[in-house]
Amino acid sequence: MRDFIYNSHPGRILFGQGRIAGLAGELERLGANRVLAISTSEQAQMAQRVAVLSDGRCVATYTGAAMHTPVEVTEAAMEVVRAQDVDALVAIGGGSTIGLAKAIALRTDLPQIAIPTTYAGSEMTPIIGETSNGAKVTQTTPKVLPEVVIYDVDLTLTLPPRASGTSGINAIAHAVEALYARDRNPIISLMAAEGIRALSAALPAIARDPLDLAAREKAQYGAWLCGTCLGAVGMALHHKLCHTLGGSFNLPHAETHTIVLPHALAYNAPAIPEAMAVLRDATGSDDPVMAIYRLAQAVGAPLGLSEIGMAERDVGEAVRTAMGKPYWNPRPLEAEALHSTLSRAWSGAIPQTP
Repeated sequence: MRDFIYNSHPGRILFGQGRIAGLAGELERLGANRVLAISTSEQAQMAQRVAVLSDGRCVATYTGAAMHTPVEVTEAAMEVVRAQDVDALVAIGGGSTIGLAKAIALRTDLPQIAIPTTYAGSEMTPIIGETSNGAKVTQTTPKVLPEVVIYDVDLTLTLPPRASGTSGINAIAHAVEALYARDRNPIISLMAAEGIRALSAALPAIARDPLDLAAREKAQYGAWLCGTCLGAVGMALHHKLCHTLGGSFNLPHAETHTIVLPHALAYNAPAIPEAMAVLRDATGSDDPVMAIYRLAQAVGAPLGLSEIGMAERDVGEAVRTAMGKPYWNPRPLEAEALHSTLSRAWSGAIPQTP
C-alpha cells in the first residue's frame, strides 16, 4: 500500500426525510439569533421557509445568489449582513447559494448551515470559487466549510430530472478525480467508489420517475460522499477545465462538468490504470468513459459545450488559459491533445483518448 496522509474535516451532518424540521434546534446549538437566509431568486420561497422554520431567528433573506459566485453579488449580500448585524448564515439551494454563503463566511467567519437541494456537493468542502472580471479564482480554507449540513430528501423531489442528472454527474466528477488525485488515500477512494456506484444507479431511476424517493435518497447519499471527496483531496484536469470554461465563458456549472467529464477521463485514462479498474467496478462497465457518456445520455443532459453557449472559436482560448496556469495532472498537459479533447467536448462527439 502506498504511503498517505488523511485529514478529515469537522462538520455535523443531518441526513433523512423531513430533516429540515430540525433547523431551529441546529441554530440554537450554534448560538445563532440573527440569521440571514440565502437562496437564488428562483428559490426565494425556500428562503422564506427557512425564515419560518428558524423560530424567529431569521432577520433577513437574500435571494440574489448567482452562478460562479460573482464578487459583486457577494458585496451586495455583505451590505445586508452588516445592516442586519447577522450572526449566522443558512443557505438553501444548490452550488450558487452555498457558494455565496461561503463567500460571506470567508469575509466574516460567520457560522453556516447548508441545506442542499441539488447533488453538487459544495456543502462538504472547504473550497470557495469566486468570479471577478471574467476569471474564476479558487481557494481552500477552513473558514468556508459549513458547520452543519442538513440533507433532506424531500427538498430534492422538485428538482427536474435533467437538472438532477447534471447535478449528479457533477458530483461523480469529484469522485472520479479523487481516485487519481496526487494526495489520494484509501478512505477517500472507498468513498469515491461508493459515491459513483450510488449515483450511477440512482440518476437513471430519477430520470424515469422523479418522485422515486428511494432513488432520490440514494443520489443524495452519493452526493454527500462525492462532495466529501472533493473537500479532502486535490483535483486535476477535469476541474481545471471546468473552472476555466465557467469563469471565462460563463457556462452553466453542472452542465459543463457533465459534458467535460468523460472527455477529461479519456485524456487521463492511459495514466491511471488503478483508478480505471476501480471505475470499471463502480460503473459496472468495462469502459468507464463510455459509461459516463451514456449516463449523460440517459438523463437527457447536453453532450456538447456548443449546446450550452460556447462558441467553437473559444476552444483555442480555453486551451491557452488551461495551459497557461500549471495544474497537477496524472498525464502531462499537451496543447495539441488538449485541443483535440476540448474540440470533441465542444461538438458532443464520443470521447476518445488523444
